[in-house]
Amino acid sequence: MALLQIAEPGQSAKPHQRKLAVGIDLGTTHSLVATVRSGRAETLADSKGTHLLPSVVRYRADELPQVGTKALQHLVDDAANTIMSVKRLMGRGLQDVTRLGEQMPYIFEACESGMPMLRTAAGLKSPVQVSADILRVLAQRGEASLGGDLVGAVITVPAYFDDAQRQATKDAATLSGIQVLRLLNEPTAAAVAYGLDNEQESTIAVFDLGGGTFDISILRMQKGVFEVLSTGGDSALGGDDFDHAIANWVCDQRNIQNLELAQQRFLLRQARQAKEQLSDTAVTTITFADWPETSCPADIELTREQLNSLLDPVIAKTLRATKKALRDAGMTIDDINQVVMVGGSTRVIRVQEKVAALFGRPPLTSIDPDRVVALGAARQADVLVGNQTGDEMLLLDVLPLSLGLETMGGLVEKVIDRNTPIPVARAQEFTTYQDGQVAMAIHVLQGERDLVQDCRSLARFELRGIPPMAAGAAKVRVTFQVDADGLLEVGARELTSGVATTVQVKPSYGLSENEIADMIKASWSNVDADRGARSLREQQVEADRLLASITIAMEADGERLLNENERQAIIKQMETLIVARNGDDHHAIAKQIDILAKATDTFAGRRMDDSIKRALAGKAVDNI
Repeated sequence: MALLQIAEPGQSAKPHQRKLAVGIDLGTTHSLVATVRSGRAETLADSKGTHLLPSVVRYRADELPQVGTKALQHLVDDAANTIMSVKRLMGRGLQDVTRLGEQMPYIFEACESGMPMLRTAAGLKSPVQVSADILRVLAQRGEASLGGDLVGAVITVPAYFDDAQRQATKDAATLSGIQVLRLLNEPTAAAVAYGLDNEQESTIAVFDLGGGTFDISILRMQKGVFEVLSTGGDSALGGDDFDHAIANWVCDQRNIQNLELAQQRFLLRQARQAKEQLSDTAVTTITFADWPETSCPADIELTREQLNSLLDPVIAKTLRATKKALRDAGMTIDDINQVVMVGGSTRVIRVQEKVAALFGRPPLTSIDPDRVVALGAARQADVLVGNQTGDEMLLLDVLPLSLGLETMGGLVEKVIDRNTPIPVARAQEFTTYQDGQVAMAIHVLQGERDLVQDCRSLARFELRGIPPMAAGAAKVRVTFQVDADGLLEVGARELTSGVATTVQVKPSYGLSENEIADMIKASWSNVDADRGARSLREQQVEADRLLASITIAMEADGERLLNENERQAIIKQMETLIVARNGDDHHAIAKQIDILAKATDTFAGRRMDDSIKRALAGKAVDNI
């Protein structure tokens, strides 16, 4: 006998079916994906049982990229095409990576958005594309482990990531096909993983030292509510700096100079091994048996005491940032109840000793520091997709840097201060500088300095249509809205007339919408060539439509409203579009459509003015 399927009206026919969501820790040296199953958060392994995915991508000509362990094996023999520590480049401009040049020996080129592009055997690759390749593998691992398509993912970012770096992370997720439920600060995720949300009241310091980023966050937990009181750190400081300090010491000891890429990678690998071995032993030997050159330097011993002296300057930077975060939160060392250690670099004994000495208590290290962030992100993802009520876990993050506007004299007027809890909306009124001013240029900035030149430009836009008034009479209200991911929208409204404009801030060095679309189309063509043909046809249809409408307009009014030079300029652009339309490059067609549309803007305006004049001709003003 068959059973009837019964469900409450308006509810799911499968009320107990869980939605598949994951938490992703997109790390500098390693990345992980985790989920909640049977009420327990756990990281997901690949087919070989490995949980950690090296954040390394190797590009080859006309082949799919290698990601993870396979790519890691080619750091020495194919260094130029094997990209690691790409997280350090996220959201940065070409000039920003100059100081990392010695540590990241890649060939960089600029692109339209100012993002540094890496030259590889597979062509130019942006940090966003490299990160997307890593995220794609993690998402595939999640779907294979859970047996279905993912609803979405919570992706963690360093708490000190600015708006451009957060947007770049979202761009990477979009490119990889992942629906981002939320960007979550890594220290906040770690606190959730430790279950500190179950305590009634506590103040927590989360010390997060990964491979390439350092974050320190001061969190307050009250009745199940996490509030980030302050954040600090450095998005270009981490365990990689330990490795470079050891490698530089080896070069000094053995007078090694002018290293090739393969030699640099070899030294960094040996330095990393020595650092890890000295967590369990007092002395280790750095060998050159596999040195990528016929003449090998002599092996060298490294003691734990020598290692400590090499690491102390780097650790000191983290302790200074920790003290500053405490001051920003209005706290002292005595106010901290728990210290949570996060990130693989906190396994270094010297780091644990220094942190324990600073806070006067041993830090929490019971959860694998490499997995703790992913586990917390998985718990938050489980809440956001509705598998849990989430009533016991409310996360209030803060802005890492102040947001403001440029005012006269090149000064910055802060609208939202750093460490303000988000989401948040703030408004401030400004006025005009000159009599009769009918437009206002608005420059959005991020940073703590007083001068525009010392802060980061996020966006520029204009408010037009302001009624002519005496200087200072107009009232322009500018509103900043920051969502839970830390992404910004800015709007401006003139209060007397009501004219308004809004911009979704797309930071410098994030991808433009066109670049994202182009990359997605490129990835489609690798899977299904028909999609490329579809795009070509769509652009050809659009080109035909535009050419037909301009031809009709030229026949009707071209000789009357345009001079000979203007007519010939438009005809030339039409002929160029016809050539592109008959080709097979839909990008070229789209570009020429835009050029032709702009070339005819003036003609369209004259036709509209002429039409209005003819419509009103012979009519009295009172009858209009």
